[in-house]
Amino acid sequence: MRNCSNSPYGANVPEQLLAGSAVADITPSESVFLFGYPNVPRWSTGVHDPLLASALHISDGATAALFVASDIIFVTRSSTQRIRQRITAATGFPGANILISATHTHSGPMTVDYLANEHDSAVPRTDAKYLQWFEDQCVAAAVRAVATAAPARIGLAVGDATGVGSNRRDPDGPADLSLPVLFVQRRADASPLAIMLICSMHPTVLHEDSTLISGDFPGLARRYLQSRVVGAQCPILYHTGPAGNQSPRHVVQSNTLSEANRLGGIVGSAAERALSSISFVDRVRIECRSKEVYLPVREFASVADAERRLRHSLMRLEGLRRAKAPRAAVRTAECDWFGAAETVTLARAAADGRLADVVRSCMPAEVQCIRINDWNFVGWPGELFVEFALQVKAQRPNTFIINYANGELQGYLVTQQAVDEGGYEASNALFKSPEGGDAIVRATLELLK
Repeated sequence: MRNCSNSPYGANVPEQLLAGSAVADITPSESVFLFGYPNVPRWSTGVHDPLLASALHISDGATAALFVASDIIFVTRSSTQRIRQRITAATGFPGANILISATHTHSGPMTVDYLANEHDSAVPRTDAKYLQWFEDQCVAAAVRAVATAAPARIGLAVGDATGVGSNRRDPDGPADLSLPVLFVQRRADASPLAIMLICSMHPTVLHEDSTLISGDFPGLARRYLQSRVVGAQCPILYHTGPAGNQSPRHVVQSNTLSEANRLGGIVGSAAERALSSISFVDRVRIECRSKEVYLPVREFASVADAERRLRHSLMRLEGLRRAKAPRAAVRTAECDWFGAAETVTLARAAADGRLADVVRSCMPAEVQCIRINDWNFVGWPGELFVEFALQVKAQRPNTFIINYANGELQGYLVTQQAVDEGGYEASNALFKSPEGGDAIVRATLELLK
């Protein structure tokens, strides 16, 4: 466990808050493959809304933390390490106190080569030139945020994002529609310096038929807040919480930009209401801690068995299509078919020994906690089911979990029920569930003690 504060929490006297923020554009300048849906050669034909890397630096005078939120599908462990090292080299800022997250938009470029997509001829390799530029822009935003720190005040309120989506397998199943909103103002004139929010919902309104670059509804929630509440110059850091089984699937009427805009409005207006109730403080205590966790690797069936399951999932999908089943049910079965194909690919990689290198690229998984007064912001890598976050929040109510942070896990961490059902999320997984998710929960609770 790493304690990156300069003094033990509790002995640390609250000090005057210093804060800075900045934004860098990470929108591709050329046509790129839009990553997130298999079997479709989905190359961008334009830009609907820009992709951004947004940074917020906060300091209590003794300890500082830095959040970087990027409108991208994944931030890998190796990218995280390189970005942190470069920020430290440029500013002296401690790398262990930096949290880097991805919103997980499925309408942006690739930033990782996913082993499970290896069989898919429509999916290209990650563009190394774009990845380098993406990292450059994250560093640039972070360096400017550190350089512009000034006296500030801060407040937090929790809104309600009901209407933005639900559990994607069972619309009445476990979900977390709370919307924590952190607001930072300049102390001199109370002007907005940054907003940071967390929403536990997959940004997948837009599907494979959309070829415009977009942050999906998170990018449009930012547009709502900047156009109606805080102005275009205020950075909006949007983080996605644990949303492995959370989706707009059951609330959208279509997979269109107008629906993405509607859901962005739901999130934006919920944040706006939360902002109206915030009380500010200008003295804070900050502590940053992290813990490394090694996750057990999933045990794969034989390739022949995986291929049988693939055939069965395709038969089920075709049966639902013939029966003209509801759109959401067909989509769920379609995703299960995708997952079954990915399991075949992973089973082959396990059989020929190629799985080990990918496992090493993901491990150890980092669990990070940044505490601001009594608020705990926790970073988790990969894609976890919301039930794991609910376990933590039941014991530590002032905890807000940011998923897709500081690395990815080449798939999901799911519940035992999902393993037993064998659907898409359990199929598209490199590490063992529920043991992997349980290990991350245990590490989080240890950090929060």
